[in-house]
Amino acid sequence: MESTSRLRLDKYLWAIRLFKTRAAATFACNQGKVKYQDEAAKPGKNVHLGDEYEVRTEQKRWRIKVTGLLQTRVKYELAIKYYRDITPPEELERLKYQAASFFSGKRPSKVGRPTKKERRDLDSFVEGDTN
Repeated sequence: MESTSRLRLDKYLWAIRLFKTRAAATFACNQGKVKYQDEAAKPGKNVHLGDEYEVRTEQKRWRIKVTGLLQTRVKYELAIKYYRDITPPEELERLKYQAASFFSGKRPSKVGRPTKKERRDLDSFVEGDTN
């Protein structure tokens, strides 16, 4: 069994739910998307209390401070107790405007061609009208 004082960075990032899989956390570290003291951090780096990391995920650029070591993945409500989000306010403001222009890919309601269900409803309405 591992000692609780030694924890790999990729495992920690996965456990606090910044990444969906540990492999994704490892990949991000290898791509230079995780930085410690302005230098790329390797996935095998040991995490210590008080360390500050800059992490770029697909959704957000995080700046976190380690407040506890977490060996296993737990639910979100527990995971947030093991780090403190110290992301600068200007980054959060930029993210807010970016989210406003985000296109989800879902068709706006009542615009464009009808969906399959809407087409069936129209067909049954028209057929019911001629009888």
